[in-house]
Amino acid sequence: MSRRRGLVAGAVVLSFALVGCSDVAATESGPAATPSSSTSSSSTPATSTTPSSTPSPTPTAKPTTTTKPKPKVKQNPQYYALRVERQLDKLGYPVGDVDGDITVRAKQALCAWRETHGMPVSRKGLSLADAYSVLNATRKPTPTREPGIYVNKTCQVAYQIVGKAYKRIVWVSTGAPGHETPNRTGKVWRKWAGAHESSLYPEAYMYDSLYFLRDRPGIALHGSRVNSLVKPYPASHSCVRVPRPEISQIFNETPIGTKVQVYGDY
Repeated sequence: MSRRRGLVAGAVVLSFALVGCSDVAATESGPAATPSSSTSSSSTPATSTTPSSTPSPTPTAKPTTTTKPKPKVKQNPQYYALRVERQLDKLGYPVGDVDGDITVRAKQALCAWRETHGMPVSRKGLSLADAYSVLNATRKPTPTREPGIYVNKTCQVAYQIVGKAYKRIVWVSTGAPGHETPNRTGKVWRKWAGAHESSLYPEAYMYDSLYFLRDRPGIALHGSRVNSLVKPYPASHSCVRVPRPEISQIFNETPIGTKVQVYGDY
C-alpha cells in the first residue's frame, strides 16, 4: 500500500515538471501564439509601451499653394478677319468680298469704323482692338454731326447722314495729286440728274451730279461711266466719284442746300 502511494506521488511531481517545461518552450520559441489579455505587461517590448520623453512636435498647417491663372491666348487678328468682315458688311460698312481677306477695300471700311467710333483714323490693317470693337457692336453708332454728306479723304469714304443716323457709307475716289479735291464745306447748289459730259474734260461723263462749291462750279459728287473708275485712292480730276447705284440713291435723297464737307488727307 505504501509503495502504491509513493508511485502516485512520484507521478504527480513528474507532471508538474513537464507542465513547467512546456511554458518555457512556448515563451522562448519564435512563432508563439498571440498572448491573451491576462499576459503580464512585462512580456511586451519596452519600445511599444514606454512613452517617449521628447514631446511630439505640433503639426504645422499645410502651406497654401496659389494656382496661377493660365494666361489668355492672344489670337492673331487674322483669326477674326472673316467674322469682322461679316459684321462690318452687316452694319453697312462696305468691305468688298466677304472672304476673310483684309483687302484695301476692307481697310477703307475699317478706317470708317475707327472714325465713327472715336478711334485713331488710319487705313492700316486689322488689329485686335479693331476686331474686338467690331465684334462687340450690335448697330451703327449715332452720328454727332448734323445731317449732310461728309467726305473723308483719309479713308476715301463718304457718309450720308439723314436725321440722326448714318443712312449710307460709300467708297469714293477724290482728286488725284495735282487735282486735289479742296478741303472745304459747302452746300448743294445744283443737281443734274442722269448722265452728262464734263464741261472741263471732254468724254468724261458724270452721273447724278451734286455740285456743292459755288466758287468751284465744276466740282461735284457724281457717278462714273463704270464703277472701276472709283479707285480706292485719289484718282479723279477734283470731283468726288461715287459708285452707282449709290450715287443715284444719294441724289434722290439730297435736297438743295444740304451740307457737304470735305476733310482729311490721303
